[in-house]
Amino acid sequence: MKETTRVLIPEEKVDERIAQLGEQISRDYEGKQVHLIGILKGSIFFICELAKRITVPVTMDFMSVSSYGAGTKSSGVVKLIKDLDESIEGKDILVVEDIIDSGHTLSYLLKNLSSRNPASIRLCTLLDKPERREVDVEVDYQGFSIPDEFVIGYGLDYDQRYRNLPYIGVLSLTEE
Repeated sequence: MKETTRVLIPEEKVDERIAQLGEQISRDYEGKQVHLIGILKGSIFFICELAKRITVPVTMDFMSVSSYGAGTKSSGVVKLIKDLDESIEGKDILVVEDIIDSGHTLSYLLKNLSSRNPASIRLCTLLDKPERREVDVEVDYQGFSIPDEFVIGYGLDYDQRYRNLPYIGVLSLTEE
């Protein structure tokens, strides 16, 4: 298979949008502390840049879930790989995700986290693919709405590669 990439969202646009999200989140959580929950591994680039732009006190924890494996389409089966390190009871939670497509993973995660009695829970995603949605998920903060293409870069991967690209790209696989 031959792999080719094209830029969908350049680095400058990603940086600009993350700054805007940080400002909005800071306003919405004014006077509070926000506990960011990053969904590994994809959200790591996004959560780090977002946290630097939030002006209210921030704490962080991480979860790891999977519904992809080595493919380019979600399997729909959600597997919890790493749980949180501490309790979220009574905390204002902001789940930070790299991308939402079918909604299965986030629906599962939000139900799981809500059962742990946080003070509030909201969702922030860098990328949203609304045309792929199979399960309704309310997104509170969205970076970009994108078409149904397989994207890489800025934490998003294909078989654990391409995460380190500083932009959002589209991956095309063709027979050689």
